[in-house]
Amino acid sequence: MRRGIVLLAHGSRDPLWRLPIEAVADAIRARDPEALVCCAYLELCSPDLTQAATDSIAAGARQIRVFPLFLGVGKHAREDLPLLVAQVRAQHPGVPVELLPTAGEHPRLAALMADIALS
Repeated sequence: MRRGIVLLAHGSRDPLWRLPIEAVADAIRARDPEALVCCAYLELCSPDLTQAATDSIAAGARQIRVFPLFLGVGKHAREDLPLLVAQVRAQHPGVPVELLPTAGEHPRLAALMADIALS
């Protein structure tokens, strides 16, 4: 079963802002060439989450994992993201859509950032 992975970030008008997000997508593709990886943005950039999920499903994804690339767990993560994921689920009822915790909630990321700061 092909998995779609949507890296969801805030968005910015600055095109250079996207480079680290796209680098994560490239790293996932390098590790799992079968994964259908794309980036999506809450605002100021496209595609949005709905379009990214729809595109992934059209490309053959039979399940979607949404990974929010947010360090903090603010209003977007607590309130907006669950609503957006619910909309995707409603539009694609036959496709499981999993919303992962934000990147900042992952203990391995916190440890990595500490390692970088200390090295």
